[in-house]
Amino acid sequence: MTTRKGKTIDEVDEVWSGTWVAQRLGVSLEGAPGAGEPRLEELLGLALRRNPKRAHLLVSQVLGKHVPQSPRTVYAAGYELGERVRGLLGEDAASAVVLGYAETATGLGHCVADGLGPAPYLHSTRRPVPGVEPAGGFEEAHSHATSHLLLPEDPELLAGSGPLVLVDDEFSTGNTVLNTIRDLHGRHPRRHYVVVALVDMRSPADRDRLTDFAAELGARVDLVALASGTVSLPEGVLARGQALVEEYEAHDAPGAHAASGAHAATAAHDAPGEEDAASAAGAGGAAGPAGGEPGAPAWEQVPLDWPAGVPDGGRHGFTPAHRARLEAALPALAGQLAAALGTEPGRVLVLGNEELMYAPLRLAKALEEAGAAREVRFSTTTRSPVLAVDDPGYAIRTRLVFPAHDAPADGPGDRYAYNVRSTAGAGFDAVVAVVDSAGDTPALRTGLLAALAPTTGRVLLAVLPSYVPDRQEPIMSEPLRGPAFSSYAPEDVGWLLQDFSDVELEAPTEEREEAIQAGGAHYAESLPVEYQPSQQYQQLYQSALDDSAARIARAVGTVTETVLAERSPSPVLVSLARAGTPVGVLMRRWAQVRHGLDLPHYAVSIVRGRGIDANALRWLAAHHDPADVVFVDGWTGKGAITRELREALAEFEGFNPEIVVLADPGSCVETYGTREDFLIPSACLNSTVSGLISRTVLRSDLVGPADFHGGKFYRELAGADVSVDFVDTVAARFDEVADAVDEEVKELLAADRTPTWEGWAAVERISEEYGIHDVNLVKPGVGETTRVLLRRVPWKILAQRGAGPDLDHVRLLAEQRGVPVEEVDGLPYTCVGLIHPRFTRGATGADGKAVSSK
Repeated sequence: MTTRKGKTIDEVDEVWSGTWVAQRLGVSLEGAPGAGEPRLEELLGLALRRNPKRAHLLVSQVLGKHVPQSPRTVYAAGYELGERVRGLLGEDAASAVVLGYAETATGLGHCVADGLGPAPYLHSTRRPVPGVEPAGGFEEAHSHATSHLLLPEDPELLAGSGPLVLVDDEFSTGNTVLNTIRDLHGRHPRRHYVVVALVDMRSPADRDRLTDFAAELGARVDLVALASGTVSLPEGVLARGQALVEEYEAHDAPGAHAASGAHAATAAHDAPGEEDAASAAGAGGAAGPAGGEPGAPAWEQVPLDWPAGVPDGGRHGFTPAHRARLEAALPALAGQLAAALGTEPGRVLVLGNEELMYAPLRLAKALEEAGAAREVRFSTTTRSPVLAVDDPGYAIRTRLVFPAHDAPADGPGDRYAYNVRSTAGAGFDAVVAVVDSAGDTPALRTGLLAALAPTTGRVLLAVLPSYVPDRQEPIMSEPLRGPAFSSYAPEDVGWLLQDFSDVELEAPTEEREEAIQAGGAHYAESLPVEYQPSQQYQQLYQSALDDSAARIARAVGTVTETVLAERSPSPVLVSLARAGTPVGVLMRRWAQVRHGLDLPHYAVSIVRGRGIDANALRWLAAHHDPADVVFVDGWTGKGAITRELREALAEFEGFNPEIVVLADPGSCVETYGTREDFLIPSACLNSTVSGLISRTVLRSDLVGPADFHGGKFYRELAGADVSVDFVDTVAARFDEVADAVDEEVKELLAADRTPTWEGWAAVERISEEYGIHDVNLVKPGVGETTRVLLRRVPWKILAQRGAGPDLDHVRLLAEQRGVPVEEVDGLPYTCVGLIHPRFTRGATGADGKAVSSK
């Protein structure tokens, strides 16, 4: 492949875009190109980012992610790699499947599949899709969003025995690829894997590790790259890189979102050139196009006749037949874009959106080949934050910052577009933003489009239909009920689950934690060994129940009366198994005792990163009015499940996504019994206070596309079961708290209960202060802290200074497990549990901060 040095939008021919970092940190790229191979400097530039493991960032000049590039160059890089793989595989190429990585390599993997020829393509995704069960998944360590899902429409796509081709933009350590192969090989073993990347930057030790891994697997693992080499890092480069980032961020305008597009620090210190949606839109809302009439719309929408049935990408699979139909449609699609751009569009940027890379790339390439503009470039938005420095020798010259607009599963957050805005007056005359219909939201208009408007002459918006796979009808089995499944009475709750009681799913806590954090497993694929409390702990639970039964009864009454007043006079209670189920049973009891109502109550599974059980939702919709369904949980921590539920229900009509909880210390919901963070005794135990049911299980070899998620009934623990006793003890206090509930509900109905999400903010702060850099390992509140001590590998407990008896059981558990309890000031929760970061058995940070395993 013939390449030329990539450029930012400010054309620079003489200066390598890694010079700035190389001069300041001594970082260099080392590698001798083979015959016909490009030099590393032609493929890569350097930038800096805030990261506890690696300050420098390799910025590809030919990927079409951070650096706008000729779409023909971007496509050719991936296509050539595919041709090399085809030559390597020979006749076996006909049975190969290509898998690309989200978000960076989704388009690259697609181009490799094109070069390979007849291969179907699938890319991992961070967007759970209701109704599509995962065929696998893995974790990507050190990424900003780690969970990767595999969601093929055809469940057999990854089940063959032919070669599997895995595509990423760079191969640095190989951890992510090894995690993927390990996961998939355990499900469907193959003889041959091919790893493909633009650049292979592994150390000799990493190369040896891949060789050993292949031998252990008993399979052949090949690697194909355009160029190879290593990154030379001098002593102390991480600390000096972090100091540089802090220096330049300190000279930036205060806060992540500035009040004006050009920060004062830019002129004074060559500091980051940054704009955000607020600055782009100004105080009056969406801005008009640069140089346009005041009040004119900030963008123009371009209708595209996208071919029906052709996926917008490889999230659910992309077959050779899809490819042929897209190829046939591209000339007409490019003609529609060219007509909208007009006769003299000048320099045009086609801007894709995170995982949506391939379709915008092909549109841009078709525009370029048709000569529809003087110059066409292609790049994509991203969720990765990188420092921007306006220097010709730095890869990221400018950045735009705007909020996410596709309701991501990991919650709201900033997104970025790099090198779009020129600081030297040589920007793009037009930007065509391409999104899928799932991302076509009001937040797109006030965010990305408003941020783009001041940077260019025109902003055009092209929306592609998000591909929705044909969904199999669920198996409409009846709910499981006690005493056959759970120790609750059959009328108390119906479990929309499969019975996995005879399946061996448990693993020691330490082994599960290591596998989860290493990326080899998702927490929902196995179960922890059920904790059996000591006699001392059981006495502590009983004492806590005696002390707080009336307090819990009052919270139950308050949340139930609020639901009856505001949501539905005859709600269908749907608790999130399993922590929400005791609360659902108690709410049902309150409605029965106080109002004579016999409310239906079901328990369903929801899994962080994977969504709610879509088949359970379909069952509910077939048997009840979705408008009457009220989702119930025990408590909120940072609000992750609240967001997960809202995202999961976006594809289902009629359901109210607002969850109701007994306790809302994180201020994440509007309907609650209390916002105090106190000890709810049901949080002290596991299955023995939740009907003897396990946490729910979602594993592709056990749960098919038409099945409910699974769970286990621990009949053997009946002697320790207190599930019914817990409900009876609390319900016995209903009459004495009734008057207090009536007064409290009157006040709540008239109050402003808008969530402040202060808990989420606190979790993010704690994650950074303690060097964890992963909010999933910070578990706030008494309930979540208890779970950490019972089911995960705890690192330390943060306790509100002076916290009283509500933490007696936490202190006891911490003492039994040898976990330090650190009293702190200014904690919005009574306590916070920290899971051991980057756990390996025995890993410890001497300074009390997170460390990586060796």
